[in-house]
Amino acid sequence: MSEKTQNPFARIPAVDKVLLALEKCDNLPPLPQPLITDLVREEIEGMREGVKAGKTEVGEFEVTVEVIRGKLESLYRSRIHPVINGTGVCIHTNLGRSPLQEGVVESLTSVGQYYNNIELNLDSGERGKRGGFLEKCLATLTEAEAATVTNNCAAALILMLKHLANGERNEVIISRGELVEIGGGFRVPEIMEASGARLVEVGATNKTSLADYEKAIGPRTGMLLKVHRSNFWMDGFTHEPTTEELVELGHEHGLPVVEDLGSGAMVMTNDLAPIPHEPTASEVLKRGVDLVCVSGDKLFGGPQAGIIAGRADLVAGIKKEPFFRALRCDKLILTGLQETVLEYLHPQGGEKPALPLIRMLSASVEEDLRPRANAILKALSGIDELESGVVKTIARCGGGTMPKAEIPSLALDLLPKNMGLPKFAKLLREGQMPLMGYVADDRYRIDLRTVFPEQDKIVLENLLDIFRKV
Repeated sequence: MSEKTQNPFARIPAVDKVLLALEKCDNLPPLPQPLITDLVREEIEGMREGVKAGKTEVGEFEVTVEVIRGKLESLYRSRIHPVINGTGVCIHTNLGRSPLQEGVVESLTSVGQYYNNIELNLDSGERGKRGGFLEKCLATLTEAEAATVTNNCAAALILMLKHLANGERNEVIISRGELVEIGGGFRVPEIMEASGARLVEVGATNKTSLADYEKAIGPRTGMLLKVHRSNFWMDGFTHEPTTEELVELGHEHGLPVVEDLGSGAMVMTNDLAPIPHEPTASEVLKRGVDLVCVSGDKLFGGPQAGIIAGRADLVAGIKKEPFFRALRCDKLILTGLQETVLEYLHPQGGEKPALPLIRMLSASVEEDLRPRANAILKALSGIDELESGVVKTIARCGGGTMPKAEIPSLALDLLPKNMGLPKFAKLLREGQMPLMGYVADDRYRIDLRTVFPEQDKIVLENLLDIFRKV
């Protein structure tokens, strides 16, 4: 009888033997030893279970080691690290949404590396107010009585609901056309219910009148809620009351009106690029809304956070909610927001904030993108195995913002002659700094609007390196 017939587990290698073989590999990723050991144990145990179930046949030892080494590489690549975004999606949720400004990152480094005055009053030497300077800056930027922050916009909505819709007045009136899904399977109705509020839906999906809101108001109504449709749009046979009409109705009945604006625009987006206007927090507040919340890492261009602005008494009440502490921001997020909002407040005379997202949106195709594309093409011209060109494309805002916005852009148009596009894309993802592009018209494209100019050299090196190996 063969060894396999006598003992089906005989060819399964021991953990120590595999670890020893991995130590001799020249290209083993620099993972901590405990992680390597755990993964090897999991793989060996998986082999044993597979053999026991009759689903796995154990191959040669060298093949097993190579498979495990590949899984270690995959594990190492899964850590959070820089990636080049060539997708043309400016606020890419899978790639970390809005990139931070260089000065913001420098402030994060110093605040994170050393002690800081997050809750210290340097004038008195006593305990100070967390985020007080930031809140003052945000109130100034949004032209609100007061402002505060939490760890994301969904948390901001929950806090506003907890404070304004509770006890005997826990009903929140909202149009059916605004019961949106915000991504990742999370939906506004579910978030609202998690706060303890009771949803009262009015109108139809496409048409809601002011009278629909008025009929729904009763003794248990706590607030009126408007949710900005930032990640989709409705067209055709539609209607909804204006914000001003909703505000007037709410105030007639002594009810606060709250708007979840979501996208976080703080400048006139239509001045940055040939794209639609996105309402800003200050615009919404000027229409009479009592509170507004926006995201920090979308069109605002900062770290993930939820910004709440509006009436001072309501903001103060929200900050006294016990749940507020569970959702508050740490020193790094507060610093990132603080330095980002300062970039908005410093410019004078119509200057644009010096933020990466603002630069991306406002970059000119002919003056900014085409010279970069031509320079890369010239350097690629000597590669016989690659067809390369430049094509006009459409970039997107992304991140659940401005779905109708189409931003004219420019992309490298690449076709490798000696490999398929899936393999080509995989090799680019496996580079020292992974590069994400996209496939269109049977070509691989790298949209330069979302590639930082200083990364052009890395893009070129990644491409050259692939064909050097070939």
